[in-house]
Amino acid sequence: MTPAGERSLRGVGALLACAILGGVPHARAADPQPYRVQLVSTGLSDLDSTVKATSQLQALRTSAPVNPFGLIARARGDVDRLMTVLQSFGYYAGSVVVTINGLGLDAPDLGNTLRALPKGTDAHIKIAVTPGPLFRLGRIDVEGALPAGMQDQLGLSSGAPAVASDVLDGGTRLQTALQDRGYAFAKVAAPVAYEDPQKQVLNLTFQVTTGPLVRVGEIRFEGLRRVHESVVRRRLLLHVGDPYDAAKVEKAREDLLGLGVFSTVSIELASAPDNLGRVPITFRMTERARHTVALTGGYSSDLGGSGGVTWGNHNVFGNAEELDLTATMINLGGTATTGVGYDTTAKYILPDFGARDQSLQFALSGLKQDLQAYDQTAASAGVTLSRKLSSVWTVNAGISGEHETDIQEGATFYYTLVSLPFSILYDSTDLSSPLTDPTHGTRGALNLTPTRSLGEGIQPNATFTITQANLAHYFDLSELLGKAPGRTVFAMRAMAGVALGAGEFSLPPDQRFYAGGSGTVRGYRYQAVGPQFVNDYNPVGGTSMNAVNLELRQRIGESFGAVLFADGGGVGEGLNPFTLTRHCYSTQTVPPTPTAASTEKHSDSSCVGIGTGIRYYTPIGAIRLDFAMPTVRREDDDRFEVYVGLGQAF
Repeated sequence: MTPAGERSLRGVGALLACAILGGVPHARAADPQPYRVQLVSTGLSDLDSTVKATSQLQALRTSAPVNPFGLIARARGDVDRLMTVLQSFGYYAGSVVVTINGLGLDAPDLGNTLRALPKGTDAHIKIAVTPGPLFRLGRIDVEGALPAGMQDQLGLSSGAPAVASDVLDGGTRLQTALQDRGYAFAKVAAPVAYEDPQKQVLNLTFQVTTGPLVRVGEIRFEGLRRVHESVVRRRLLLHVGDPYDAAKVEKAREDLLGLGVFSTVSIELASAPDNLGRVPITFRMTERARHTVALTGGYSSDLGGSGGVTWGNHNVFGNAEELDLTATMINLGGTATTGVGYDTTAKYILPDFGARDQSLQFALSGLKQDLQAYDQTAASAGVTLSRKLSSVWTVNAGISGEHETDIQEGATFYYTLVSLPFSILYDSTDLSSPLTDPTHGTRGALNLTPTRSLGEGIQPNATFTITQANLAHYFDLSELLGKAPGRTVFAMRAMAGVALGAGEFSLPPDQRFYAGGSGTVRGYRYQAVGPQFVNDYNPVGGTSMNAVNLELRQRIGESFGAVLFADGGGVGEGLNPFTLTRHCYSTQTVPPTPTAASTEKHSDSSCVGIGTGIRYYTPIGAIRLDFAMPTVRREDDDRFEVYVGLGQAF
């Protein structure tokens, strides 16, 4: 039993946090004493890791040299720190013994022994931590009035290991549960723990003050500059007079951040309820920079390099409207390109258009690309209405028009396309950005694009529908392997597409399906999987496509990662996207006019690429470098392909 017979676990947690972060280093002595540290293993890997991270003898050995007496003081400080570590793991009867050159820290001649060491000779420090018996939780009491059933929110039970972090988390859970029930001023003090060494248990007492049951009072906003208050109020699902719920207040804060015009949003409650039993709430926000400039770049051995700039205005008229102007140079070199191109876009987005979680987007774009498959110059415009149905489901619908000029195998075609794109999106990965590494959950999309083609193509005035589907799932293997969450992930994706209502050559070249490259089958050149022209092996494209991607992702340290992957897929001329094994490639003659005949010869090979890659993780996503090679190498295939990009491949 301690002198006072009790311990404050808040102190235990605070001391542990300070120990892990490290203390204030001692000043450099005039004659520092070098030393080396031996940590005797406890046989418990988690405990050993925390002991090593907490020991200042270990952490400050090279960065903060000390003289002999400073070394002794540092060692004595470690005894207290490491005892705190033991207690935080539930070992309240353990011991920490630190010796220097075989002498205990209280040995009267320790100082003289250190001073007598020849200059440059290391002192040998041995740290022996003995856990002793594991204490378990005994009686768990709560002092203070609690609503019925609320004590269960502690999540603690007698007989469980007396781990300090679990006990402290229990108090936090209870306080949060009370605040979610309307007790905005509820407080749960750090528990007082009473040791019972004979029974090897820790008895706990939580002091709880619930305070009054309140409702939401006046809602105020501070920090608005250009953003109109009416926009912010429309965004909130929190209203005056609602029962107070801390979780709903936090959700309101997240909703305001989701507008994209604030860099920070914080919450401040009044210190006491008003005379109506309501608690005023103040949201304090900082508006983000109105204008931003972002640079982008990428490289693959097939498409070459790309570089661009995006200028954004995130609050055009004070209603959180967003205007983005992007200009990108593309096809800077590359084995699948024949010239430099450009890709320019202008997007204007109206958030909460007509209803909450519904946006309207206007887009204009210009594109020029010179590829082995075809050369294209196009201009397009479109309007898209996006509706977020829930946290995982989103629906998009719109109308777009495009005028394009395509050159393929020496023949020039002009198209005017009018389409009604519709898509359903599903995402349960719980990520705020597509560049963030997914570690669990599913992403899926179904896209339907009915299109009317007007103009001078092989089949003028054609009507067709492009249908595409993809599904990706992420398996976190870390728990299975006994590692921290998100360290080892197996990712898989399946894609399929089919064009209904049009033959292969009645589709504009850019509307056909292709495979090969970083987006589908790595190891093959961009668009090189599928039918090819017999005279020059350039891609033809097809009316159906499928692809499967498998990837094992392993984090290494904090900033690096490695992947192993296999991709497979094919492109065909039929209406079934799942019977494509014969279509890794085929050769045929292009019909230059709608009446010309075509001949083709098929290969029985499948296109599968395998490879490996490295990742460097940054705050804006992983920088990706992949190397891939084809398993079936055709006459015109490269030995390998290289891909560089931002974010995972899928």
